[in-house]
Formats: sequence, structure tokens, C-alpha cells
Amino acid sequence: MLVTRGPRAAILAAGAAFLLVISACGTTDKPDETATSQVRLYGTDGNMFNSFPTELKERADLVDGMKGTTPLTPLTDDFKERLRAVDPTLADFLYAAESYDAVMISALAAQLAGSTDPADIAKQIVGVTTNGQRCSDARTCLALARAGQDVEYRGPSLTRAGFTDAGEPATASYATLHFDAQKINDAKTEFVGAGTEAGASTKAPPKPKKQRGGKNDRSDGSPLILGGLLPKTGDLSLAYPPQGAGAALAVREINAAGGVLGESMVWIDGDDGTNPAVAKATVASHIGKNVQVIIGAGASGISRAVLPDVVAAGRILFSPSNTDSGLSKVDDQGLYFRTAPPDSLQGRALADVMLRDGPHKIVLVARKDSYGEGLQETVRAELERAGFGGDRVKLFTYEPPADAAADAVDFSGTAKEIKSYGPEAVLIIGFAESAGLIRALDDAGVSIRH
Repeated sequence: MLVTRGPRAAILAAGAAFLLVISACGTTDKPDETATSQVRLYGTDGNMFNSFPTELKERADLVDGMKGTTPLTPLTDDFKERLRAVDPTLADFLYAAESYDAVMISALAAQLAGSTDPADIAKQIVGVTTNGQRCSDARTCLALARAGQDVEYRGPSLTRAGFTDAGEPATASYATLHFDAQKINDAKTEFVGAGTEAGASTKAPPKPKKQRGGKNDRSDGSPLILGGLLPKTGDLSLAYPPQGAGAALAVREINAAGGVLGESMVWIDGDDGTNPAVAKATVASHIGKNVQVIIGAGASGISRAVLPDVVAAGRILFSPSNTDSGLSKVDDQGLYFRTAPPDSLQGRALADVMLRDGPHKIVLVARKDSYGEGLQETVRAELERAGFGGDRVKLFTYEPPADAAADAVDFSGTAKEIKSYGPEAVLIIGFAESAGLIRALDDAGVSIRH
């Protein structure tokens, strides 16, 4: 951890709290075997949303006291106001900045390349974020790019360092969030920095092309077309409003600044459905409409499912919210990028948050996909480094549901096993269906700490 704001950021010793059981001499009283210690709930970027408590319906108060982490940079009031101008109902901002930056970087890469060919754009994307004239708004950055000046873009999510050679942030900021009164209590939010600026790429991109006049000399004359592949539906749909608003705001501001290569940039909406079949259909539609850059998918597993199709078509996949660490080494032919940091960084922040509360035993429950299992393993490894052996950490996984309903997965058996294990902390790595586990824990008689 490099930067902290809040009470503490270092991992505390796990044995900070313990229980003593004392038997009185000369008595035959036995302990109440039905009694359970209180369990504190923890979440991640897939369920730490203001809209998540509604998934619990009449038991929404069960989330009170729940803590979790998410990739999040402190956002300015001005940026939030601009987002609300796009969507006045916006209640969360998670991944809004990452969506905005993914669109902005794509536009600048095309302008610098002097081309809307995806291969040319891809060669410029990392360089947009490193070793150039620093700029942070669409009008200034595009003016520099049109003049043939290399830029070093810094945006609301990309504040400290640029991309690595793998096309992802070298540094990250994580927020620790707290649920109170069935909503995120912003007053308790803490920000922790991770990663190192030394990890940013030092490779020089191709020389920028100066724009010759009102329109570029592209042979086909087509504008830059971006296509959305965001979770408008499915079990990650809770994350869509801020992502959609961030992308829409970037498109609006780029076009207000004169567009890309002399023309307005085009946005074609699209849903990934948090479902491989839905996402593949959307990708096929985008390819048929000559989309050069696809913004998405929302979930890491969905991006893994569609990436072969995207690469085969020679298009770019640029996700604002994929965190699976394994995607850093995926075979993408240089066509996959992300503005969200990998879970290798988030796992440390999550372990820190839990260990501050001094639990003896911890349960990690995760979706059985690349995101869930990847983050679960990272957290487990961090806990092991902190002295938690296998007898103090128990792992559970579950098959992702076919839909986003809170009761789409039967968690009753898992809840009973968790109660029997007797942990003080339960981390739930999932999306909307996470509410089903919380309800099952309550049904099983687990005392959830508020």
C-alpha cells in the first residue's frame, strides 16, 4: 500500500481479539451449543452498491455493518455533477470514472493514430497514458493530439501513473465502503493506494499523425464507432448505471470538443447480459456494424468468453471493470485493455479490511468463475501471509445463477456449513445473487453483526 487515508492501513495482527470461556468450579452447567458468535459480513465491487440492499427486500437491514472494497478513486464534485447531468437518478459512482477513461483513451488513441483501424488504435492506447504532454480534459487532449503532439492522459480514474505494457493501470486506488441504514455511508469511506508508478510502460508508441484539415485522409471515410458491452441486464446489472453514465459523458464531451478525426464519434449501445450467449450476440452485432472499439464487458468471465471472437474480428475490447488478474496474461494479440486494476491489488486491501476487526476464523464465499475464484485465492494467500493457516480459513464456491434473482442459488446448505464452522467474518465475492447467501445465513440462525 502506498497511500492511505483513514484510521489505519497496515494489516493488523490477527490475534487482536479473542474470547475466553470460563467454567465455574463445582458447577455442572454446560455451554449453550446453540449459541453462535456474531458474524461480520464483507463484500466486494460486485455487491457494494447502494442498490444492493433492495435485493434483500424486507430484510434489507441485514446489510447494515457490512464492509467491502472496490476500485475507486476519490471523485471531484464537478465530475459527479457532470455524471448526474447525464443520469439524474445516479446513486452510485463505481466504475463510472473507469468507463469515462476507457472511452476517452480510445478516442485519443484514434486521433493520434490518424486512423479508425483497430490495429492502429491499439498501438497507441498504452502510449496515450505515458510519456507525453500531460492533459486531463477532452478539449485540451484532443487539441494536442490533432497537432501531432503525444499526450499523457490523466483522468478521473487514472490519476497517478499510466498503463503497464499489458494495457492496464500500474497503480490503483481502492475504497473501503460501509453500509449504514441500508446505504453506503460516504463519511466512513477510506481510500488506499496500491501498485507502483515504476510499473508503467516506458515503450514509445508510434509517432503521432498531425491532422491535416477538417477531415482525415482515411480511405473509407468512416467515423470512430464505439460499441457498449456493459451489464444492462443480468446479475451484474447493479453496476450498469454508473458505467453507462461514465461512457455517455465521455462521448458527449469528446463530440463537444470537435470529435475524432474531424467527425463526431458514434456510440452504439449494447448489453452483455452478464451472460456469455447474450454477450457473444452483442459482439457479433457490433462487428457487423463496423464497431472498432468495444467497451466492456462488465464481468471478467464474460470478457474471457467473448475475447476470442473480438480478436478473430480484429477489434479492440476495452473493459472498465474487469479485475481478474489472469487477464493480464491472456492471449489477446494486443487487443485487450482495461482501466480497472487487477485483483492482485484488491486482494491485499480486502485482507486488510477484515484483519482490522481481529477475527479468529474467516469464510470466503465466491462465484465459481474467473473473477470469484481468482479474487478468493488472492485474499486467501494474503491471509496466509498474515498468519492464517488452513484451519482458520474456509473456502466455498457456487455456480453463478442463470438470472439475477436473489434466490437464484440455493445457499441453504452452505449457510448451515458456515454456521457449523463458526467464523467471525464472511466475505462474499459475488454480484446481486449475494443477497441470497445473506438471507440463507439469517434463515440458518447466524447472528449477523450490525
